[in-house]
Amino acid sequence: MRVFEIRNAFGIDNLVLSERPQPSPGHGQVIVKVRAVSLNYRDILVVKGLYNPRLPLPRIPFSDGAGDVVAVGEGVKRVRMGDRVAGIFMQDWLAGEPTDARAKSALGGEIDGMLAEYTVLHEDGVVHIPEHLSYEEAATLPCAAVTAWHAVIESRLKAGANVLVLGTGGVSLFALQFARIAGARVIITSGSEEKLARAKKLGAADCINYRTVPDWHNRVLEVTDGVGVDLVVEVGGAGTLPQSINAVRRGGVISLIGVLTGTAGQINPLPIIMKGIQVKGIFVGSREMFEAMNRAISLHQLHPVIDRVFPFDETGEALRYMESAAHFGKICIRI
Repeated sequence: MRVFEIRNAFGIDNLVLSERPQPSPGHGQVIVKVRAVSLNYRDILVVKGLYNPRLPLPRIPFSDGAGDVVAVGEGVKRVRMGDRVAGIFMQDWLAGEPTDARAKSALGGEIDGMLAEYTVLHEDGVVHIPEHLSYEEAATLPCAAVTAWHAVIESRLKAGANVLVLGTGGVSLFALQFARIAGARVIITSGSEEKLARAKKLGAADCINYRTVPDWHNRVLEVTDGVGVDLVVEVGGAGTLPQSINAVRRGGVISLIGVLTGTAGQINPLPIIMKGIQVKGIFVGSREMFEAMNRAISLHQLHPVIDRVFPFDETGEALRYMESAAHFGKICIRI
């Protein structure tokens, strides 16, 4: 069994391709022949040692993958041989609220991830994938799609609402797609006119280039008649949050997801108080959310946006490509 492991020092060039015996399933476990994985910004942080410097090594990286069930252990009832499945991000978060214990069951971080030919998961930690999706498309779902679903649909978004989406990465484009099927109007930002044009084709109503319009919150207010948006899907972090606060309406919601602009910075809490804004931290979601999302994806025949697919042996190059921020949508690796 070929696996990529993080060994000794962190860094993209220190990913090691190694061989291990093919695993065997225990009670309640299944073996998944992994067909594809997808990348998230978290994976770069993990590989570089910035996510958790005390992470035990070696560790198989990457949280998101999809494949076929090729063996089942005693007592398995949720899946059968030959089923197409994906692993859930936190293996122990099946429903309800997140807890410290559930957070410690995240693939590709606290426990081994999906970047291997075969992986052993508990039957409770997998979901069936929509029939119309390829393995690469299905591999984009566990982190980015579930996060976007949690941020948009679980926020009780109403038809006709105004939604601001920052950027055109995986989470942002899923948020655009989910907001559209919910009947919302989407405003999106990017520093690339080409990416904005592609977002327009996906259904974005208004596109703002933050390079030519650095005070983009004013444009958001302009296109919402001075009211602001109902929901902000905030992936930037400290560098963009002040403008997101200015762009959201009174009583609106900011789903805070990412730290792409870093964690350093000062946030004035007064506008949050005076406008009655709800700032909600989003850290992926439960299996229950994943399965609800899959039903919607199947109903609407939605297809994830994939920028590029790399072969297994070019994992390092795939990570470097993601770090360049040149991608539009998801980056995948075919195994």
